[in-house]
Amino acid sequence: MARIRPLVRWCSLSLAALIAACGGGGGGSSDASNPSNPNTPTTPTSVAVSFAAPEAENVYGVGTALSLSAQVTVNGAAAVDGTPVSFSASPGTFSASGTTRSGVATVAFSGTTPGRQQLSASVSVSSGSSAAATATATRIVYLRPAPAALEVLVPAYFHPSSGTEWARLASGAAANPAVKVTAIVNPNNGEFTAAEAAYASALGAFVSAGGKVVGYVYTGYGARSLAAVKANIDAYFALYGRNLISGIFLDEMSSDASKLSGYREIYAYIKAKGADLRVIGNPGMVPDTADYATVADVLVTFEARNTTYATYDPRTTPWLYTLANNRQSSLVHNTATCADMQKAVQSAASPLYNAGLVYMTDLQYDPVKDIGNPWESLPSYWTALLQTVGAVNQGRTPPAC
Repeated sequence: MARIRPLVRWCSLSLAALIAACGGGGGGSSDASNPSNPNTPTTPTSVAVSFAAPEAENVYGVGTALSLSAQVTVNGAAAVDGTPVSFSASPGTFSASGTTRSGVATVAFSGTTPGRQQLSASVSVSSGSSAAATATATRIVYLRPAPAALEVLVPAYFHPSSGTEWARLASGAAANPAVKVTAIVNPNNGEFTAAEAAYASALGAFVSAGGKVVGYVYTGYGARSLAAVKANIDAYFALYGRNLISGIFLDEMSSDASKLSGYREIYAYIKAKGADLRVIGNPGMVPDTADYATVADVLVTFEARNTTYATYDPRTTPWLYTLANNRQSSLVHNTATCADMQKAVQSAASPLYNAGLVYMTDLQYDPVKDIGNPWESLPSYWTALLQTVGAVNQGRTPPAC
């Protein structure tokens, strides 16, 4: 105690002298504006937050485990460890909080709502009595339902007596039992009053080999009378039977919302004949409204050249990601080589394209001049197409062309 006495006597000065002699004011070590102490937070004049992950505009599967990461800076420097960051997603009910480490906060995210998702990261930083500085960042991603295996949908617009194409269809289906193959039969543009023996025989052989058949009916983009459409539908089941016909392909489907009521009636008419009958609608493009997904089990959202397919981007119509891939089809012509076909099949199977029923052919068609028929026979690489689809479904490298 004797050694303390001199210090006490020395500090028994005026209050001002005591403050000066004993190291300054009581706020010296916690002054928010003191830059000499790196562990002391500064008054936040600016706060910024940006997403580091996941990648913007990517497509992921519903339920996929993702990391949401946001980088936070305060006055241009990384936020101090422990700065809270709030994350959310819309639509949906996801919300979570994380704290920064080296300026980055990360939380786990597993989305359950398919379609376009807007992710948000928000931060609010304050110091002492100063007003809080806030910032929010957003990032768009897309979630799709769990995909089914690819199928092959063949516009089989060739007569059984004109060659060996129906035999090739059957042998291909038999040789690749793991790949679902559906053929669109098209006798006389879907208008007939009697069953042809050649068709009955060809369809029977194809179905016995494991294939499925849907009957072609054109709708004139909604302008054809419902009575005529229903009469064509009736003919398939009355003349060829449910044992051969397992659905209807509605060609020339409108994409106009004003035509929906007619297609709704056609869809109900088919389903009344059997709930398991598959209705495939072909607008040949993405319809103007998502309501078209309610009048068909499958929509052909792409029918065009391979060069156009290379730039196809369903993200411009986000509602397509609310549909499972087996509710969407791509029919791609002018796919010149086997290698081109394999690239197109792999694109179709990707999360971005989200296609389920596919067909690629090297036959040519010029839609501007209306020259050519891409569906008049099977592609030269028919066997390779089936093998490629099988390989992609199993996660294997496609066979060499």
